[in-house]
Amino acid sequence: MAQKWTPQSWRGKPVVQVPTYPDAQALEDAERTLGQFPPLVFAGEARRLKAQLTKVAEGKAFLLQGGDCAESFAEFHPNNIRDTFRVLLQMAVILTYGAASPVVKVGRLAGQFAKPRSSDMETRGDTTLPSYRGDMINGMDFTPESRIPSPQRLIQAYNQSASTLNLLRAFAQGGYADLHKVHQWTLDFVADSPAAARYADLARRLDETLAFMAACGLTAETTPQIREADFFTSHEALHLYYEQAMTRVDSTTGDWYDTSAHMLWIGDRTRQPDGAHVEFLSGIGNPVGIKIGPTITQDELLKLIETLNPENEPGRLTLISRMGADKVESGLPPLIRAVEREGRRVVWSCDPMHANTVSSTTGYKTRSVDRILEEVRGFFAVHRAEGTYAGGVHFEMTGQDVTECVGGAQAITEENLSDRYHTHCDPRLNAKQSLELAFLLAEALKEERAIR
Repeated sequence: MAQKWTPQSWRGKPVVQVPTYPDAQALEDAERTLGQFPPLVFAGEARRLKAQLTKVAEGKAFLLQGGDCAESFAEFHPNNIRDTFRVLLQMAVILTYGAASPVVKVGRLAGQFAKPRSSDMETRGDTTLPSYRGDMINGMDFTPESRIPSPQRLIQAYNQSASTLNLLRAFAQGGYADLHKVHQWTLDFVADSPAAARYADLARRLDETLAFMAACGLTAETTPQIREADFFTSHEALHLYYEQAMTRVDSTTGDWYDTSAHMLWIGDRTRQPDGAHVEFLSGIGNPVGIKIGPTITQDELLKLIETLNPENEPGRLTLISRMGADKVESGLPPLIRAVEREGRRVVWSCDPMHANTVSSTTGYKTRSVDRILEEVRGFFAVHRAEGTYAGGVHFEMTGQDVTECVGGAQAITEENLSDRYHTHCDPRLNAKQSLELAFLLAEALKEERAIR
């Protein structure tokens, strides 16, 4: 008989990418403290997201999931949260209006503080220290003191997540997301870009549509969907001590939910079918995702699907492809065919960022916008050929005016990377590049709709 799932049953499984704390008692104290804190999100909100993702699985909506690579304690500021939120709103408007498709909006926000690393240690010169694993775990400064994992960072991550969620809810429900304000969402540094000109044209047409709707009696006062937006949060469920502490029983259903976010996903490094991360996510009621890289086999994928979604619920499981521009058209079709052959109901999403990361000649990690767009095109082409639905995109972006990804209409070069390279981990798209991606997606969805 299989062991019954509990929030701590992951501790009996092989675990990777979880830090070792020198003070075990301090970690237990932090876990106990977190366990007494209020939930960050509620089970009913997670179920509402699952219902919306069901529409995506059925080909009736599109998942837009994006945000910071790794949130930072030092850069925590309401303006940064606002700017990332409004770029996501702009992208959603482009997709909704341009492609006539409902958009499910999920941010990589309010919890994305931990990052997997390829090595436990980092060496600079003659000094070797533990790798930086995200602000939830240790500090970015290359000093012995900074790199020691500190349980108190878990409490700080919770507090920052709570403040971020409070602001996001105010923006989403308090009038900032009103479609009448689409002109006001454009960031100043985006105004001179080709994407901004296309967006301004779309906004003018949307104004005309809203004026027509108002004449018919459909206004922001009578139709809440015009002035409000559903916005959900997500992060990688990497730090299992934190996730366990935030897992609670829903009083209305008796089911377990991880209340740290509406949606959690497992990374490509932690998707071992018999591992601790899969064990943990198998028992929570939240929608969950799996990052799927080019090394996964059909059998491994089917085993993961069976473990994480044994009831075959649509909206429960999102498969996030991260193949790379060169491998998506060869690596993805066999996986899609295996899933279709087994009758599994999943959301297919594309992460065009992680497998397209390279080191520049100037020493910075970067990503090419052209390669990112190429993988998105390949993802849509594969699904079109297989007769399945390309349901979403998952990407790393920011509302800040950064220079971290090269190319695109903005034509950032490797020499420009040092101008405003602010990421704590991986390179992110800025607002101009994000809008460029949104228009590509809108065109792909239009083509998809025409075929269907």
